Amino acid sequence: MKKQLQSKLLVPVDGSDRSMNTIKYISKIEPFKRMQVKLFHVFSQIPEGFWDLETDARSTSTVREVRAWEMQQKKNINKFMEKAHQLLIGNGFSSNSVEIKIKNRKKGFARDIIREAQNGYYAVVTRRRGMTGLRGMVLGSVATKLVERLSFLPLILAGRKPAGKKILLALDGSEGSWRALDFVGDTLGGFDFEVRVIHVLRGKENSHPEMPRLYSPAKHMESTREKMTAELAAAEKKLVDLGFHKHQISTKLVSGVASRAAAIAAEAEQQNYGTIVMGRRGHSRVRDFFIGRVTNKVIHLARERTVWVVR
Repeated sequence: MKKQLQSKLLVPVDGSDRSMNTIKYISKIEPFKRMQVKLFHVFSQIPEGFWDLETDARSTSTVREVRAWEMQQKKNINKFMEKAHQLLIGNGFSSNSVEIKIKNRKKGFARDIIREAQNGYYAVVTRRRGMTGLRGMVLGSVATKLVERLSFLPLILAGRKPAGKKILLALDGSEGSWRALDFVGDTLGGFDFEVRVIHVLRGKENSHPEMPRLYSPAKHMESTREKMTAELAAAEKKLVDLGFHKHQISTKLVSGVASRAAAIAAEAEQQNYGTIVMGRRGHSRVRDFFIGRVTNKVIHLARERTVWVVR
């Protein structure tokens, strides 16, 4: 079933240029224009205890300056929200499909976002780094917490590189990767996107049996290859059922590599895929892990690209 206007995207913003680039990203994804969008800002107020200084005559000027600063921050975020709203409307969103919500911080930026996300959203769309992002960092502190803790919704991490219409979907045969495929089909099926479904088989034909944790022994390689070839064919059929045409879909089986994450990131780089889609956790699911190791590595290796992390 295709997602129509009743589906909602939660878009946390902090008023930064990076946040505005996230709005621009959303505005270019045609199926998002059929959804509701909530622009959500967690406003950090001055702690209540600070206002006790008003009773101290020596602190009057300081309190006045802080009050003026807080008022200016409110003006800035309201201005940002109006600009973002107009950008979306100007790019084809209906006037009643974009909602603005500014909420005073309670538990913390990430925790307040996660709490809001529990209110029936389809996905959360955010930037890798926000206003306080440091050069060289792959993820900011809020994005890191969302990656770790937002386990009940798809999370879309918008990258710096234009997303375009080429999607690289990593399939490892796990339930999570099949849910990722369903999400791609439900969201993008019927539109003019190109999808490549890739499976990476780690190991080499001459791998040593005494290293089963790192490499697949040669005697298991062929049976695994046959199984994944069948799964790739099933994935292609499923995408067709979800609205893609066959000419929009390709599949690829990669073997003989030491790192699945590196192979996925390399494929995206070499073939210019602007978006990578992965399940939150794969076969090597560990109870104490919030996110799978391969998915986490891809987020860091493909730092310029948009990554969809699907629960």
